[in-house]
Amino acid sequence: MNYNRRKFLQSTGTLVLGSMALSGKAGSILNFIAPHPVGLQLFTFFGVIDDDVKGTLTKIAAIGYKEIESAFSKKGGYYGMKPKEFKALVNDLGMSWKSHHVIGAPFKMPKGYKMPVGADGKPMVIPPMMNLRDNMQQLVDEAAEGGIPYLVCANAPTGTLDEIKSTVETLNKTGEATKKVGIQFCYHNHDMEFHEVESKVPYHLLLSETDPNNVKMELDLAWAVKGGQDPVELFKQHPGRFPLWHVKDLDASHNEILPVGSGTIDFKRIFENSSTAGMKHFFVEHDMPKDAYTSIESSYKYLTQTLKA
Repeated sequence: MNYNRRKFLQSTGTLVLGSMALSGKAGSILNFIAPHPVGLQLFTFFGVIDDDVKGTLTKIAAIGYKEIESAFSKKGGYYGMKPKEFKALVNDLGMSWKSHHVIGAPFKMPKGYKMPVGADGKPMVIPPMMNLRDNMQQLVDEAAEGGIPYLVCANAPTGTLDEIKSTVETLNKTGEATKKVGIQFCYHNHDMEFHEVESKVPYHLLLSETDPNNVKMELDLAWAVKGGQDPVELFKQHPGRFPLWHVKDLDASHNEILPVGSGTIDFKRIFENSSTAGMKHFFVEHDMPKDAYTSIESSYKYLTQTLKA
């Protein structure tokens, strides 16, 4: 292609997109040209993936998922591997490892919850896990070794004001540590952070009392909705604070988790406000599904074919 023709095509493309921006149509054409990669949180396969890590990831990649967020493994470490080993496996399968979940304090089951049952019909036994309160630097160093851009606190105690204060301290310290190694730290919510504790809403305290640059949020859309929140309003109140999302659906009672697009959450409206949120990556997740592969395939089809995220 000669220089003059190349310049003409470039100028024409710029003019067309500029005109579409004025008419409000640029977003749709840009989404068509470069759809956002769909990610998966591997907690969806908790109790399954450790039996065949490579096989599980191979099937996930075959569905079309391009980004991975890892979680706790019963094998320890990163599904029994060192960070660099796990990253190499994910990359070899054509996917990218973007984020990893850790816990904020020693794990204890939330009030009213029971351990899920394993394939043998017995409650799962979780081996000891490192946590940010006691093992922060090691967890940060391992994330840096893996070269991932995000480290996420999956949960932390927020049942009392003292627990919230301790969690805020842990989050701020971790945010400072991850900043030094070029990693963005985030906090992931469940619905409990939206339930008042001594007339205070824990999530609001986590937002206001942590450094907004060092501690951003991975908003679990379904848990936020179950907690009585409107994700779009959260985005508007704290623009740019939500670079990561968890995407799963809920039934009408908000008691059952469903594949994305098969429940009641208005994902179209939420994704239309992704720029306000500052969203960079989103991860499909389904907690303890009956059939993880069927669930994530359904979610993937909805996101790529119906929603066209």
